[in-house]
Amino acid sequence: MRCGIPFSTARLDRLLDDAGIDVLIVTSKHNIQYLLGGYYHFQFDYMEAIGISRYLPVLVYVKGALEKSAYIANRNERDSVRNRTSDGHWMPAVVFGSSTTVEAMALAVKHLKSVATSASRIGIEGSFLPADAADVLRKDFGHGRFVEAMRPLERLRAVKTAAELEVLREASERVVASMIDTVDQIRPGQSKREIIDHLRRAELSRDMIFEYGLVTLGTSLNRAPSEQRLAPGDVISLDSGGNYRGYIGDLCRMAVHGAPDGELLDLLGEIDLVQQAARVPIRAGLAGSGIYAAANEALAQSTHGKQMHFVAHGMGIVSHEAPRLTSSGPVPYPADDANEPLEAGMVISIETTLPHARGFIKLEDTTAVTADGYEAFGDSARGWNRISG
Repeated sequence: MRCGIPFSTARLDRLLDDAGIDVLIVTSKHNIQYLLGGYYHFQFDYMEAIGISRYLPVLVYVKGALEKSAYIANRNERDSVRNRTSDGHWMPAVVFGSSTTVEAMALAVKHLKSVATSASRIGIEGSFLPADAADVLRKDFGHGRFVEAMRPLERLRAVKTAAELEVLREASERVVASMIDTVDQIRPGQSKREIIDHLRRAELSRDMIFEYGLVTLGTSLNRAPSEQRLAPGDVISLDSGGNYRGYIGDLCRMAVHGAPDGELLDLLGEIDLVQQAARVPIRAGLAGSGIYAAANEALAQSTHGKQMHFVAHGMGIVSHEAPRLTSSGPVPYPADDANEPLEAGMVISIETTLPHARGFIKLEDTTAVTADGYEAFGDSARGWNRISG
């Protein structure tokens, strides 16, 4: 990795070679953030600030020629870019002047024509490229061959640096701490909306951005916010994604009002056995499908295995990213990495769910692949956490 560059240009160039790409046109928020080392213009963090078009940052990357790369910035980004570079962070050449998707792509095309040849194969992110911007690109660079770039970019992000792993560790620990804080504060009679608000405030107090809270109460399996209220003796699942410095902490922990009875202890114990079994084989070099093989063996031996749902997926800047290990999970996508070896630095979320007559019972854990095993992040509070009052 070149000094000051937040990603490995050698790894990216190899991935682009494999995909048949000469030049990248990056337009997704998450890949812009990754390639620029965490930068994203604050004015468009939540909503479009203007309303006539969406905010479209564009990064043009030329394989093997980093010096030819350029970042196409909104006309309002000058101060943000100035602050970023004055703090010593790397940025490619910056072209200001866009306010709309069409203007942004027109500027990108102008730069592209100055650095690419007519035979260049252009990598695009089809799902993250607005139709009007795509029209500009195809009209003005129609002789180029367009190639989908989602896979090489997510494979680049899949192996985390030591600094990224530390942020993910912090994100995980802060989410779990926020859940325990929430359990300590909630009482019977409070609604799911109020409980989620507790969780939101707890994550915000830990310097996180609250992204979502999936909460169930009692015997209901409904995880959306509502006015349903916690009753005495209810079980509660807290599943939350909290963003810390651009990376996701995504875990699930269980709580119960009062003391858990023997059945509840057994049910969560069964889930934990599956979770632990799935972890055992994790190490660099293991085919990703090995995680599922271990989990499926544990499910086959579990009393409630046929009712349980198990899934393992990569995570980082995005909650579900490479390595992609299944095509039959709750979010359908190709199992592109199921038969590929895991690499040290990959981060995998492991989750087992049991929709039961006693309620929605689930554990979700975060594991980082190491050379000879794994390391779990935020691995506390995995039993029944007690709600008092």
